[in-house]
Amino acid sequence: MTIDSAATSTPTVDIPALVSDLRKTYASGRTRSVEWRRAQLRALERLMTENEGRIADALAADLDRSPFEAWLADVASTAGEARDAAKNVGKWTKRKHRMLEFSQLPGRGWVEYEPYGTVLIIGAWNFPFALTLGPAVGAIAAGNTVVLKPSEVAPESSALMAELVPRYLDSSAIAVIEGDGAVSQELIAQGFDKLCFTGGTEIGRKVYESAAPHLTPVTLELGGKSPVIVAADADIDVAAKRIAWTKLINSGQTCIAPDYVLAEAGIRDRLVDKIGEAVAGFEAGNPDGKRVVNQRHFDRLTTALAATTGTVAVGGGSSAAQLKIQPTVVVDPDVDEPLMRNEIFGPVLPVVTVQSLDEAIAFVNSRPKPLAAYLFTKSKAIRERVIKEVPAGGMLVNHLLFQFGTTKLPFGGVGPSGMGAYHGRFGFEEFSHRKAVLTKPTRPDLSAVIYPPYTEKAWKLARRIF
Repeated sequence: MTIDSAATSTPTVDIPALVSDLRKTYASGRTRSVEWRRAQLRALERLMTENEGRIADALAADLDRSPFEAWLADVASTAGEARDAAKNVGKWTKRKHRMLEFSQLPGRGWVEYEPYGTVLIIGAWNFPFALTLGPAVGAIAAGNTVVLKPSEVAPESSALMAELVPRYLDSSAIAVIEGDGAVSQELIAQGFDKLCFTGGTEIGRKVYESAAPHLTPVTLELGGKSPVIVAADADIDVAAKRIAWTKLINSGQTCIAPDYVLAEAGIRDRLVDKIGEAVAGFEAGNPDGKRVVNQRHFDRLTTALAATTGTVAVGGGSSAAQLKIQPTVVVDPDVDEPLMRNEIFGPVLPVVTVQSLDEAIAFVNSRPKPLAAYLFTKSKAIRERVIKEVPAGGMLVNHLLFQFGTTKLPFGGVGPSGMGAYHGRFGFEEFSHRKAVLTKPTRPDLSAVIYPPYTEKAWKLARRIF
């Protein structure tokens, strides 16, 4: 994901005092009860569902998002996440006893899920609610107090979050602080017990470096160039529609959007034609194209398009006055040009020709590990091979994007696309310390075996036991 960071800002909130108050709330023990956690999670679900219209308006103002996309990507996903956690948090917090080795008996061992304490969540602008309040679900379910820092690049969404969160949630335990990159830096400097950042890889590295002096454990949800491999046996009609649909959601400004397609030579032209047909059908009412978030991103994308050596097969136009770019398909750009070197994060889709599945797998594996990898095929053998041979944060076969929407699977990156994962139980565990607990009775006391002096007889017995 790409996230902007401004250079300077003067916070309007006394950040050290606010964080100190949240730590006092945590120390009081109130957030540890399952009842408190469940009540906050249910309130968060209501925040999303009862304010769906206002959220859609904010997303339209910030990102030119349609009401359906606002509901699907931000409202439904976040509300569903909160609802699932409220239902299951009691079960998640229960001790998980482990069978001990013979040498550890008599005794009992278990994992105790313990909140970290006070958590900082720095959200991203492209899905402001889902990528700020979504991670907060796991943090709240785990029993932490939380600071939410929404992105200033989506100001209407940030302001609405700052208004709604204290209305619905416990303001002594969960706070919103608005501001730019300088505010984020001051927050990180407070030495939180856990930090979750969603944004671009380069900013993610800076966040990681800033957290290091405090040894703050960090979850990084980043991005990268998520590939789509379209095998020769794929259902081309379905693949084209699904690729086009997901690429155009939020104007392509999605961390798990298809960043480029690897198409086997025999089906490439038909795939490109079908993607063009799908785009024409989906965007018939938007001849000027898709709006991108700001001038900087518009300039970045149009500059990359102007520099391409590939063939523009679909679209290619833009409107600087409206910050709009037509959905564009570029066939066979140079593999080292900006479109293929940097995460696109816009309505532009390169299609690269490969001669075989071997070449497609080698191409993906020659580049940094992506947040998502996609495959279209009818073959179980091809599916299993790509799953095993292509590393990625997550993988989806014969569709795109839906891996983000389930609470039953972890969502996260690997390598430069991130570290850590959340959603459902995985979010609860991501924001919990798994404390190992071992208890033993005082009798029997094996003094003849483990206490000095260590006789030969005692050593032989210890060898048999341990």
